Amino acid sequence: MSDDLTRDNLHLSRPTMVDEGTRFAAGEINFTSASSLTVADYVRESLAENTRTAYLSDLEHFERWGGQIPATPEMIAAYLAAHAAVHTVATLNRRLAALAKVHRSHGFSNPTSVEVVKATLRGLKRIKGTAQRQAVPLVKDDLFIVLEAMGSRLKDLRDRALLLVGFAGGFRRSELVGLNCEDLVLVRHGLEIALRRSKTDQNGAGRKVGVPHGRGRWCPVVALEQWRVASGVTEGAIFRPVDRHDRVGQQRLSAEAVCLVVRERVQAAGIEPKDYSGHSLRAGLATSAAQAGVSPWKIRQQTGHASDAMLGRYIRDGELFIGNAAGALL
Repeated sequence: MSDDLTRDNLHLSRPTMVDEGTRFAAGEINFTSASSLTVADYVRESLAENTRTAYLSDLEHFERWGGQIPATPEMIAAYLAAHAAVHTVATLNRRLAALAKVHRSHGFSNPTSVEVVKATLRGLKRIKGTAQRQAVPLVKDDLFIVLEAMGSRLKDLRDRALLLVGFAGGFRRSELVGLNCEDLVLVRHGLEIALRRSKTDQNGAGRKVGVPHGRGRWCPVVALEQWRVASGVTEGAIFRPVDRHDRVGQQRLSAEAVCLVVRERVQAAGIEPKDYSGHSLRAGLATSAAQAGVSPWKIRQQTGHASDAMLGRYIRDGELFIGNAAGALL
């Protein structure tokens, strides 16, 4: 299969619409023309890059198994059953979403909405359960332990700024590595950061995030300025690779690098790193804020969560021991 979901991929490159289908049949539209490629571009851009990559992987997996497009509901149900033992419900759900997308984009009826597929998925959920493995939140106290264990080399300065800004901003890893120097404005209370695009803002409406000055030793504003001065980064990507000779790269860090930094620094502080990831900074801010009694809507204002339901699991975890019934008795 192609490495591009919509331009070159046979199944997603030519969306079908009734009016244009009629005109095509009459010879009025040539889908090899430049104008038709623009249609394919629009369809391609309807998905975030990470989503396109994930969907492409899912479609390749389905075809390697023996599936084909268009697929029958029975074929998709059999595919789910064949992989129930090795994949989580969340993974299978995502693969159903990819299959639904490819069928709709190509003008086929959606076989994933048929009852035999839905019933198969319900059965898998009852047998396997639906609990998802979550990244461990890097809460404030643990973050400070991690920061204490860090040195003063250039890579340490970068990682300290990365951890503190990622935590204080409640950023997703893609948002964090996507920051440019031009996105920052120093104000009296700290930093105003213009977040130009995010997972829940694919149209680029943007929003501002305030990162305040820290009251103690670990100030994200100071840490970021120390990194910028020491690295000489004055424009473009803020967070960049640093080699063993303290040379700063020109490209920005990848989202995967955030996960590696978090795990490396957590392990260096003597904390088991296995369940930590790049998401641990964002989850740590939400959990720590809930523990401190910050209202859900203020936490959402910082993190950009789309709803209280999405944020709820962090608040529940953060408030687990606040007013605990057993704590009043023991």
